[in-house]
Amino acid sequence: MAFQLDPAYSDLQDEATALARAVEPLAVEADAMSEVHAGVHRALVDSGLTRVMVPAAYGGRDERLDPLAIAVVREVLMATSSHLDSLFALQGIGSFAITAGGTEEQKRRWLPSVASGETLAALALTEPDVGSDLKALGTELVPSGDGFVLRGRKAFISNAGAAAFYSTLAREGDGFSVVLVPADRDGVRVTPTPELIAPHVLGDVEFDDVVITDEDRLGAPGQGFSLVLGTLGVFRISVAGASLGLAQAALEAATRHATTRVLNGKPMIRLGEVAAMLADSWAELSASRLLTYSAGERAREDPEASLPYSSMAKLHASEMAGRVVDRAVQVSGRFGLVRDHKIERLYRQARAMRIYEGASEALRPGIARELAKVVG
Repeated sequence: MAFQLDPAYSDLQDEATALARAVEPLAVEADAMSEVHAGVHRALVDSGLTRVMVPAAYGGRDERLDPLAIAVVREVLMATSSHLDSLFALQGIGSFAITAGGTEEQKRRWLPSVASGETLAALALTEPDVGSDLKALGTELVPSGDGFVLRGRKAFISNAGAAAFYSTLAREGDGFSVVLVPADRDGVRVTPTPELIAPHVLGDVEFDDVVITDEDRLGAPGQGFSLVLGTLGVFRISVAGASLGLAQAALEAATRHATTRVLNGKPMIRLGEVAAMLADSWAELSASRLLTYSAGERAREDPEASLPYSSMAKLHASEMAGRVVDRAVQVSGRFGLVRDHKIERLYRQARAMRIYEGASEALRPGIARELAKVVG
């Protein structure tokens, strides 16, 4: 590893490695499921690692949420099971708006069970016709009596149907707000999403005049984008961490294959073309790791201000993972094409990294704008 982590992060890596080993026998089955795998969920709860997602005052691990810690854990978990990684990550993605903008009462009501892992969380942003352009959202808070009703439909929501609540971005007048919607509230309906190439718990969530009170509001009216940007500032780095894990697992599998597979009387790794692919992969992975860990340190101090760096880390790492896994398939030949072979699973899972938490094409313009500010 081309980066020296603080011993506290090394301890986290050890804990995550122990969890990954416990789940590994379930990985192939779990990674093919579109519902929560009970055994994987129980192992995650028992590990206590979900406490990383919540401040210590509410049952969490550290005084405040640490983006680098989350990325480090995801790097380990994703190398073994995308299902395990998803369950872990969504605890923070779905609850960050509570941590950042919730009242003391909201935090004490929801965060302890999120920290334990018993309560699953979800963030509802994407809509059927709206992806990265959040300002085009159609879901809205409409005044009704002494409160509001929530109307709209969210699409491709991770943990839909399994989560206990949805942190939901909605239009409110000329601005945007985030509200916490309990999953069992009248008017909330979930429709499963068609199965993806790399399945996980996913669905559409419809809000049909769902009653919303001031007690459901996260942050002040109109503060929605700030809370969402804070979430992205933390969790784009975590997607980068997961991408590192994917790439590391693929590179190790391809290297083992290349050192044991003999062609023309010598190990494949001694063939120039194969050696070049593996060398390029290791170099790119090491560079992404440095960028990701650096962005994690920045986000620990100020998640929203670090957004350009988290965006760069997510962009670089997710694109890198795609190239590394693709090379791993090429090195492995027909073995990398067998359904549910380790590398074949990684190939399907890596493709999604370039879309989640901001597609690469959506990230580049924002990064370029920040570059223009820096250059002046």
